[in-house]
Amino acid sequence: MAGRADLRLGIADVAPSVSCRAYSARAVVGEWIPITATVFGEGHDLVAAAVVWTAPKGTSGKPHIPGQGRGLVSYGAGGTDKNPGASRQQVVRMQPDGEEPDRWTCLLTPATQGLWTFVVEGWRDPWATWLHAVHVKLDAGQDAAELANDLELGAGILDRAAAGATGPNRRTLREAAGQLRNENSGLTARVASAFSTQVDALLQATPVREMVTRSARHEIWVDRQRALYGSWYEFFPRSEGGLDANGKPVHGSFTDAAKRLPAIAEMAFDVVYLPPIHPIGEVNRKGPNNTLDPGPEDVGSPWAIGSKEGGHDAIHRGLGTEQDFADFVSQTRELGMEVALDLALQCAPDHPWVTEHPDWFTTKPDGTIAYAENPPKKYQDIYPLNFDNDPAGLYAEVLRITKLWVDRGVRVFRVDNPHTKPLNFWHWLIWEIKKTDPDVLFLAEAFTRPAMMHTLAKLGFTQSYTYFTWRTGKTELEEYGQELAQAADYMRPNFFVNTQDILHESLQVGGPQMFKIRAVLASMMAPSWGVYSGYELFEHRPVRPGSEEYLDSEKYQLRPRDYAAAEAAGQSLAPFLRRLNEIRRAHPALQQLRTVQFHHIENGNLLCFSKSDPGSRDVVLVVCSLDPYGPQIGTTALDMPALGLDWADRFPVIDELTGAEFEWGQYNYVELGPHREVAHILRLRQPQIGFA
Repeated sequence: MAGRADLRLGIADVAPSVSCRAYSARAVVGEWIPITATVFGEGHDLVAAAVVWTAPKGTSGKPHIPGQGRGLVSYGAGGTDKNPGASRQQVVRMQPDGEEPDRWTCLLTPATQGLWTFVVEGWRDPWATWLHAVHVKLDAGQDAAELANDLELGAGILDRAAAGATGPNRRTLREAAGQLRNENSGLTARVASAFSTQVDALLQATPVREMVTRSARHEIWVDRQRALYGSWYEFFPRSEGGLDANGKPVHGSFTDAAKRLPAIAEMAFDVVYLPPIHPIGEVNRKGPNNTLDPGPEDVGSPWAIGSKEGGHDAIHRGLGTEQDFADFVSQTRELGMEVALDLALQCAPDHPWVTEHPDWFTTKPDGTIAYAENPPKKYQDIYPLNFDNDPAGLYAEVLRITKLWVDRGVRVFRVDNPHTKPLNFWHWLIWEIKKTDPDVLFLAEAFTRPAMMHTLAKLGFTQSYTYFTWRTGKTELEEYGQELAQAADYMRPNFFVNTQDILHESLQVGGPQMFKIRAVLASMMAPSWGVYSGYELFEHRPVRPGSEEYLDSEKYQLRPRDYAAAEAAGQSLAPFLRRLNEIRRAHPALQQLRTVQFHHIENGNLLCFSKSDPGSRDVVLVVCSLDPYGPQIGTTALDMPALGLDWADRFPVIDELTGAEFEWGQYNYVELGPHREVAHILRLRQPQIGFA
């Protein structure tokens, strides 16, 4: 079996590593990344390990190291005339895992966007080996004569360390070596300096290294923070036109939709997601509730893209002009948010591509073009694209339209059904865009098989829709949360509580309490979450029993809503959503994915979990009811070390939802339900927080 012949020591299971380095691992600026490896050697000599961490080309950015001065020592930074690229490097000592033999770990966080790389170095550590051996022999009662060779070996190691040191550090090391050789002193005095914390710190900072072995180079692509953390709000600009004098809905424009932006910003959302804004096909246009007999004034589905008015590069005339869209994007940014645009690679039968490039579609034996189907659903108003007949032409056109919207100010795309297009196409498109615009993000709307979802994430998608919508029980929520945390090296989930396509049964029957429960779970468990407009108004009526489609779905008709009236009447969830998003902004712990930790609570209808941030030492503890109908009582059995606490500690907590203050410990009585809040969101700060 082939392998590396240069591995003097063993270096294995380096992480993060995605599909054996076939893809770059993923992180965001400021995210704490655990880098781990198994490093070992033959015999009983001790080994040590470090990470050589290299910033992207064109930068001199170095990571902030959590715990600097508490055992995570960096050395070897800085360039030379012969190797100026080394100025982008920092070498960071790894620490023993503490639980798994030969496993080493450290935490790093990248300071800039771009492609960071790292190599794990392992070496035989003669100083640590010497210290261990001498301590053991002293404990066994050996005297100076028996330790003569050991004392000289130690002095020789200190001589080697001193040769690479300067100034006072060199003197300190030479003096310690001299003491070890001083036969006129007692044994305790001879080893005192060598055992000192000062000498240990110097040997940690400038170690004596033997048999240095390097791993392969690993890549981590670092995005901006929005790739991991953000609160999304979806709405249809065309529904913002209000009603005319006869109570008939009026088609809204970007100017109308902009009036809704302050209310969305008031709820502390970060991303405003718009369905497709292009011309809508007239051929096979759908009517209300997905019917096949539209009237002359029916607006059709925005996902049936293209007509004689244009295709993916055009704007629906009812929404306005390119300048109107630019103004909408600008106003969104002024309010501290950004626009996400739907990228749906499909066409209405009258899309210009159908006549200009018929080979971009699949033709059936009878000569007609196949429309989209997902039995029992039929989409007669949509033609799927065929990426195999003319890949060069189609790839180039999709790149053109994507760049066009990037140039128009869009930096986030929600991609419709990417699992129905070739994987190599997405890998090519995403990284072509990132060559010139590395801040552009892509959210995969792919409710499909796990292998496809995970591969889309690995090859470049920034975020992923998930199965959260269908995870409602305690066990499945815990298992899914752990699964996503374990995939954090490449897959970033976005927990949408509902979408224009999905009204889960729990929301149909659970009432307002269930809307609150699902919002708490989504916003607290995942760094990114989202709602589709109408959620704050508790919209819950399906088109028919057993269906997840909304009655009078906004996909096929205008749905003007009176949000202000509902809030004034106390019948809106908007204040609650605002508070959840404010809590998320205030707590770095809730902006993390890797650190979710589930805790035992003695009730199947109560879920308990915590999240932490290693940098700020911020910790948030959440207990949420899963039952919208009645009170739920339980007792926690917290994993105290996971909270940075000793098992017997008592600690103050403040409920971020109610302001109530409690003193908690490992075991705590909890009562949640209809006459109380649906959850406790408790804040606490502790001195030592790492990854669970």
